[in-house]
Amino acid sequence: MCRSIRTLRPPMAPEVGDEDIRAAALQYVRKVSGFRAPAAHNRAAFERAVEAVAEATRELLDDLEVRGGGGGPPRTSTRS
Repeated sequence: MCRSIRTLRPPMAPEVGDEDIRAAALQYVRKVSGFRAPAAHNRAAFERAVEAVAEATRELLDDLEVRGGGGGPPRTSTRS
């Protein structure tokens, strides 16, 4: 669906920061909504969606357990 969103889990991306997560969330919300930039009356809903997707992504990455070879170094948490 969102070809420009890159894989953020180790070993594909051992160093992932909040900026990477927000960029992926923004791309997802843009794709789903069909808006690159929302109109003023939709901006708050758009930003809430980006933050919700970013938080869900942080939780997912923090909770994933990568098994098998090539797991890479342990990732530090991105939670605040």
